[in-house]
Amino acid sequence: MKRGRLDVTATKAGVNVQKLRHLDLLLAAPWSVRLGPETEVPFDEPIDLLVPNPVSFIVQKLLIHEKRQGGKKAQDVLYIHDTLELFGGALDDLRALWINQVRSSIAEKAARQAVNTAGILFEQVTDTIREAARIPQDRRLTPQVVRGACAYGLAEIFRA
Repeated sequence: MKRGRLDVTATKAGVNVQKLRHLDLLLAAPWSVRLGPETEVPFDEPIDLLVPNPVSFIVQKLLIHEKRQGGKKAQDVLYIHDTLELFGGALDDLRALWINQVRSSIAEKAARQAVNTAGILFEQVTDTIREAARIPQDRRLTPQVVRGACAYGLAEIFRA
């Protein structure tokens, strides 16, 4: 805390940077995506990029949830919802990814925290979920749909 505010930035080598917690989780079992002339991304030569897998992305959002400020919490809820919506057709694969790769890359306490946060965060419609449902301008989401989709998807991924 700095003068009653969370200290979320630092200066390194004259550059202001945002402090990010649990960032190493995004490097656990990354997915490789090839971009190049045959894709919609205009690279002359193919390039392979490593991107966080959806489970690592969601778990990182759950682990940082309590430290986030107002609108950022709602934005993260929407990111969790949209990730589950995008990859929800493969919940068994996401569950296997959680069990076999992501869970083993973090401490047991962090794994329990992620599961507990998911249960509490999506147990009922809250102001954060209402705000998340209002963010997208190009689609109509209701808080009940956001809560329900997240509760169901996360329960399936984290199922014991």
